[in-house]
Amino acid sequence: MDYLISLAVFAGIWVVLALSLNILMGYAGQVSLGQAAFFGIGAYTSGILALKFNQPFAVGFLAAIVLTGLVGAFLGLPSLRVRHDFLVLATMGVNFVVVAIFKYVDFFGGALGLIDIPTPRFFGIQSEIPYLIFVWLYVAVAIFISWYISKTWTGLALNAVRINEEAAAAVGVSVPRFKIYAFIISAALAGGAGSLYAHYLKSLFPDNFHFIESIVILSMVVVGGVGTLRGPILGAIVLRALPELLRDLHDYRFAMYGGLIVLMMLFQPMGLLGDESTLMRAIRRAFKREVTNERAA
Repeated sequence: MDYLISLAVFAGIWVVLALSLNILMGYAGQVSLGQAAFFGIGAYTSGILALKFNQPFAVGFLAAIVLTGLVGAFLGLPSLRVRHDFLVLATMGVNFVVVAIFKYVDFFGGALGLIDIPTPRFFGIQSEIPYLIFVWLYVAVAIFISWYISKTWTGLALNAVRINEEAAAAVGVSVPRFKIYAFIISAALAGGAGSLYAHYLKSLFPDNFHFIESIVILSMVVVGGVGTLRGPILGAIVLRALPELLRDLHDYRFAMYGGLIVLMMLFQPMGLLGDESTLMRAIRRAFKREVTNERAA
């Protein structure tokens, strides 16, 4: 039972991470290989506040969201000057810099990391069940934010930026402003996930947030379906559960992630549940047949 709870907690955290990157990449078209940096900043913010300043979980959780959002606004500035491959390289570099700071600055625990981060109490109860509920409530918030953005003017503007920045600017969309908005929202959500990760794992090490973790998060979005709400959720659950189901192949999981990305790009570039994916077209055809049969009856 404890194992299933642990798996569900981590699945929820990775669902939020996938949704956060989807806002940046799927909605705004800004490909990032530095999402693990935001994840780590949120985790270390919450962990340090708990260990060194004796702050409760609620303070650390909110501080992680706010501080990571502010850092996201700052680190989003390169997107105003570079695009596409150069932006990928810039965000990749940010990830390496953040990990290096965690590893070599004593305030962050250095290579030894942070140990004995306290587990929060909910209504006086220190148990995994309330923590699991809180994690999935945060997942619900991330889903709502993603859905709300997609239905508002912000989502329309981000979509315009994704398709063609020059055309978006020509019709009055402030491209720099909406790019920064996407980085702020994406980073803030990832920061909250980092706080949840820190207090559940109870220890943090710089390598937890290495560049390869950004690849894992990217894999979840690509495999599920970029730009959709359902895709990153499916991708995160599948790719989080898959290594657990294939423990004997654990050493090869990153090769497996890379292979999945290559296969998806070659045969299903829209992902498993992308709007124009083979699976979604089959589901739509089946639904139309069902509706037609009901009307005929």
